[in-house]
Amino acid sequence: MSNDKVKYILDEIEKIFPNASCELNYNNIFELIVAVSLSAQTTDKAVNKVTTILFEKYPTPSFMAKAKCEDIEDIIKTIGLYKNKAKNVIKLSQILVDEYGGIVPNQQEDLEKLPGVGRKTANVVLTEGFGIPRIPVDTHVERVSKRMGIVSDSANVIEVEKTLEKLVPETRWHKAHHLLLFMGRYHCLAKNPKCSECFYIKECKYDKKPH
Repeated sequence: MSNDKVKYILDEIEKIFPNASCELNYNNIFELIVAVSLSAQTTDKAVNKVTTILFEKYPTPSFMAKAKCEDIEDIIKTIGLYKNKAKNVIKLSQILVDEYGGIVPNQQEDLEKLPGVGRKTANVVLTEGFGIPRIPVDTHVERVSKRMGIVSDSANVIEVEKTLEKLVPETRWHKAHHLLLFMGRYHCLAKNPKCSECFYIKECKYDKKPH
Protein backbone atom coordinates (compact mmCIF):
# COMPACT_ATOMS: atom_id res chain seq x y z
CA MET A 1 0.00 0.00 0.00
CA SER A 2 1.22 3.52 -0.75
CA ASN A 3 2.02 6.17 1.83
CA ASP A 4 -0.69 8.38 0.33
CA LYS A 5 -3.31 5.67 0.73
CA VAL A 6 -2.39 5.18 4.39
CA LYS A 7 -2.55 8.96 4.88
CA TYR A 8 -6.06 8.94 3.40
CA ILE A 9 -7.12 6.12 5.75
CA LEU A 10 -5.73 7.89 8.83
CA ASP A 11 -7.26 11.21 7.78
CA GLU A 12 -10.69 9.57 7.41
CA ILE A 13 -10.40 7.79 10.76
CA GLU A 14 -9.40 11.11 12.35
CA LYS A 15 -12.66 12.64 11.11
CA ILE A 16 -14.52 9.92 13.07
CA PHE A 17 -12.28 10.06 16.14
CA PRO A 18 -10.69 13.55 16.28
CA ASN A 19 -9.89 13.16 19.97
CA ALA A 20 -8.39 9.67 19.88
CA SER A 21 -5.93 9.41 22.76
CA CYS A 22 -4.88 7.24 25.69
CA GLU A 23 -7.92 6.21 27.74
CA LEU A 24 -5.97 4.93 30.73
CA ASN A 25 -5.83 7.29 33.72
CA TYR A 26 -2.35 8.03 35.03
CA ASN A 27 -0.44 10.91 36.61
CA ASN A 28 3.16 9.88 35.95
CA ILE A 29 5.19 7.33 34.02
CA PHE A 30 5.23 4.82 36.86
CA GLU A 31 1.41 4.85 36.96
CA LEU A 32 1.37 4.59 33.16
CA ILE A 33 3.56 1.47 32.99
CA VAL A 34 1.53 -0.22 35.73
CA ALA A 35 -1.79 0.70 34.08
CA VAL A 36 -0.67 -0.53 30.65
CA SER A 37 0.65 -3.80 32.07
CA LEU A 38 -2.67 -4.33 33.86
CA SER A 39 -4.64 -3.62 30.67
CA ALA A 40 -3.68 -6.86 28.88
CA GLN A 41 -6.79 -8.87 27.96
CA THR A 42 -9.13 -6.46 29.73
CA THR A 43 -10.63 -3.01 29.08
CA ASP A 44 -9.13 0.37 29.91
CA LYS A 45 -12.37 1.21 31.72
CA ALA A 46 -11.94 -1.83 34.01
CA VAL A 47 -8.31 -0.89 34.67
CA ASN A 48 -9.20 2.72 35.53
CA LYS A 49 -11.63 1.49 38.18
CA VAL A 50 -8.96 -0.48 40.02
CA THR A 51 -6.02 1.90 39.56
CA THR A 52 -7.92 4.69 41.33
CA ILE A 53 -7.60 2.62 44.52
CA LEU A 54 -4.26 1.01 43.64
CA PHE A 55 -2.36 4.26 43.04
CA GLU A 56 -3.83 5.91 46.13
CA LYS A 57 -2.49 3.09 48.29
CA TYR A 58 0.76 2.49 46.36
CA PRO A 59 1.70 5.81 44.69
CA THR A 60 5.39 5.06 44.01
CA PRO A 61 7.60 2.09 43.10
CA SER A 62 8.98 1.98 46.65
CA PHE A 63 5.49 1.64 48.13
CA MET A 64 4.39 -0.97 45.60
CA ALA A 65 7.64 -2.92 45.95
CA LYS A 66 6.76 -3.60 49.60
CA ALA A 67 3.13 -4.53 48.92
CA LYS A 68 1.75 -7.95 49.80
CA CYS A 69 0.63 -9.88 46.76
CA GLU A 70 -2.77 -10.69 48.26
CA ASP A 71 -3.40 -6.98 48.91
CA ILE A 72 -2.77 -6.12 45.25
CA GLU A 73 -4.84 -9.12 44.17
CA ASP A 74 -7.74 -7.91 46.29
CA ILE A 75 -7.65 -4.48 44.66
CA ILE A 76 -7.36 -5.71 41.04
CA LYS A 77 -9.39 -8.95 41.25
CA THR A 78 -12.08 -7.63 38.86
CA ILE A 79 -9.67 -7.63 35.91
CA GLY A 80 -8.41 -10.63 33.92
CA LEU A 81 -5.27 -12.52 34.95
CA TYR A 82 -5.17 -10.55 38.21
CA LYS A 83 -3.02 -13.06 40.12
CA ASN A 84 -0.17 -12.92 37.59
CA LYS A 85 -0.56 -9.17 37.19
CA ALA A 86 -0.31 -8.63 40.96
CA LYS A 87 2.97 -10.56 41.08
CA ASN A 88 4.30 -8.68 38.05
CA VAL A 89 3.59 -5.13 39.27
CA ILE A 90 5.24 -5.89 42.64
CA LYS A 91 8.31 -7.43 40.98
CA LEU A 92 8.42 -4.62 38.41
CA SER A 93 8.39 -2.07 41.24
CA GLN A 94 11.16 -3.91 43.09
CA ILE A 95 13.36 -3.88 39.98
CA LEU A 96 12.68 -0.18 39.43
CA VAL A 97 13.77 0.53 43.01
CA ASP A 98 16.77 -1.81 43.03
CA GLU A 99 18.16 -1.19 39.55
CA TYR A 100 16.83 2.16 38.35
CA GLY A 101 16.57 4.29 41.48
CA GLY A 102 12.79 4.15 41.35
CA ILE A 103 12.72 5.71 37.87
CA VAL A 104 11.08 4.07 34.84
CA PRO A 105 13.78 3.64 32.16
CA ASN A 106 13.29 5.13 28.70
CA GLN A 107 15.13 2.43 26.73
CA GLN A 108 13.15 -0.27 24.94
CA GLU A 109 15.39 -3.17 25.98
CA ASP A 110 15.33 -2.09 29.64
CA LEU A 111 11.55 -1.80 29.60
CA GLU A 112 11.07 -5.20 27.98
CA LYS A 113 13.13 -6.86 30.73
CA LEU A 114 10.56 -5.78 33.33
CA PRO A 115 7.98 -8.39 34.44
CA GLY A 116 4.71 -8.16 32.53
CA VAL A 117 6.14 -5.67 30.03
CA GLY A 118 6.20 -6.88 26.44
CA ARG A 119 6.98 -4.98 23.28
CA LYS A 120 3.56 -3.33 23.03
CA THR A 121 3.61 -2.10 26.63
CA ALA A 122 7.18 -0.83 26.21
CA ASN A 123 6.17 1.05 23.06
CA VAL A 124 3.17 2.62 24.80
CA VAL A 125 5.38 3.82 27.66
CA LEU A 126 7.93 5.24 25.21
CA THR A 127 5.46 7.11 23.01
CA GLU A 128 2.87 8.07 25.62
CA GLY A 129 5.15 8.66 28.60
CA PHE A 130 8.41 9.84 27.06
CA GLY A 131 7.25 11.28 23.73
CA ILE A 132 9.57 8.92 21.83
CA PRO A 133 7.79 8.04 18.53
CA ARG A 134 6.53 4.47 18.39
CA ILE A 135 3.52 2.62 16.94
CA PRO A 136 2.39 0.12 19.60
CA VAL A 137 0.51 -2.77 17.99
CA ASP A 138 -2.30 -4.35 19.98
CA THR A 139 -5.12 -6.58 18.72
CA HIS A 140 -7.14 -3.58 17.51
CA VAL A 141 -4.29 -2.01 15.53
CA GLU A 142 -3.40 -5.38 14.03
CA ARG A 143 -6.99 -6.20 13.06
CA VAL A 144 -7.66 -2.84 11.38
CA SER A 145 -4.30 -2.85 9.56
CA LYS A 146 -5.04 -6.29 8.12
CA ARG A 147 -8.68 -5.71 7.21
CA MET A 148 -7.80 -2.47 5.44
CA GLY A 149 -4.97 -4.16 3.54
CA ILE A 150 -2.25 -1.96 5.00
CA VAL A 151 -0.37 -5.13 5.94
CA SER A 152 -0.68 -8.69 4.74
CA ASP A 153 -3.04 -11.00 6.58
CA SER A 154 -0.13 -13.26 7.51
CA ALA A 155 1.99 -10.48 9.06
CA ASN A 156 3.06 -10.99 12.66
CA VAL A 157 2.93 -8.20 15.24
CA ILE A 158 6.51 -7.03 14.58
CA GLU A 159 5.87 -6.97 10.81
CA VAL A 160 2.70 -4.93 11.35
CA GLU A 161 4.66 -2.44 13.47
CA LYS A 162 7.56 -2.14 11.00
CA THR A 163 5.24 -1.80 7.98
CA LEU A 164 3.25 0.97 9.66
CA GLU A 165 6.48 2.75 10.58
CA LYS A 166 7.51 2.75 6.92
CA LEU A 167 4.14 3.97 5.64
CA VAL A 168 3.39 6.63 8.28
CA PRO A 169 5.57 9.73 8.84
CA GLU A 170 7.34 9.49 12.19
CA THR A 171 5.71 12.73 13.34
CA ARG A 172 2.35 10.95 13.09
CA TRP A 173 3.24 7.60 14.69
CA HIS A 174 1.81 8.46 18.11
CA LYS A 175 -1.50 9.70 16.70
CA ALA A 176 -1.69 6.88 14.12
CA HIS A 177 -1.53 4.31 16.92
CA HIS A 178 -4.49 5.92 18.68
CA LEU A 179 -6.50 6.33 15.47
CA LEU A 180 -6.12 2.68 14.45
CA LEU A 181 -6.78 1.57 18.03
CA PHE A 182 -10.01 3.63 18.29
CA MET A 183 -11.11 2.38 14.88
CA GLY A 184 -10.72 -1.20 16.10
CA ARG A 185 -12.13 -0.62 19.57
CA TYR A 186 -15.26 1.30 18.56
CA HIS A 187 -15.94 0.72 14.85
CA CYS A 188 -14.05 -2.14 13.20
CA LEU A 189 -14.90 -4.57 15.98
CA ALA A 190 -13.68 -8.17 16.08
CA LYS A 191 -17.32 -9.33 16.04
CA ASN A 192 -20.10 -7.43 14.32
CA PRO A 193 -18.02 -4.53 12.94
CA LYS A 194 -19.97 -1.47 11.80
CA CYS A 195 -19.28 -2.13 8.12
CA SER A 196 -22.37 -0.33 6.81
CA GLU A 197 -21.10 2.93 8.37
CA CYS A 198 -17.52 2.56 7.16
CA PHE A 199 -15.85 4.83 4.62
CA TYR A 200 -13.65 1.92 3.52
CA ILE A 201 -16.24 -0.81 2.97
CA LYS A 202 -15.62 -1.18 -0.77
CA GLU A 203 -11.88 -1.74 -0.38
CA CYS A 204 -11.89 -3.55 2.97
CA LYS A 205 -10.61 -7.13 2.92
CA TYR A 206 -12.83 -8.36 5.78
CA ASP A 207 -14.26 -11.61 4.46
CA LYS A 208 -17.62 -11.30 6.26
CA LYS A 209 -18.47 -7.74 5.26
CA PRO A 210 -21.90 -7.21 3.65
CA HIS A 211 -21.90 -7.10 -0.14
